[in-house]
Amino acid sequence: MDQASLSDEEICQRRVVELLDRAIALLDAGDARAAAEIFRCVIKIDDRNIEAHHGLARALRDAGQHEAAIAAALALTVLTPADPLAHTGLSIALQQAGHIPQAEAAAARARILEWKQQLAESPVNDPGGEQNGLC
Repeated sequence: MDQASLSDEEICQRRVVELLDRAIALLDAGDARAAAEIFRCVIKIDDRNIEAHHGLARALRDAGQHEAAIAAALALTVLTPADPLAHTGLSIALQQAGHIPQAEAAAARARILEWKQQLAESPVNDPGGEQNGLC
């Protein structure tokens, strides 16, 4: 399929994927600041792009921009409040910035969310709300 037959949305989505690939490669190569700029660019294009938000928080942490990393991680937890990984990332950012009590709280929240996911996926739970003979 050539560019002429693609919709504007498809072209934009392809560009986002290319930018994310480039940012991840930069992050992997150790250029966290450049990666952060590209993740920010993707967020300007699509402010609900989860991968870009995760990447930005990670890139800012790797760049040593602790307070900016916390802000990015908080934005991600607002966007995906039930995502344990988002809260884990927030915990790491808080820890690196020296905010230990807040980091521990974010880590605890991540564990609770993970447990909830595991329970929801567990074959022990049935749709009728019964616990299959468990107390």
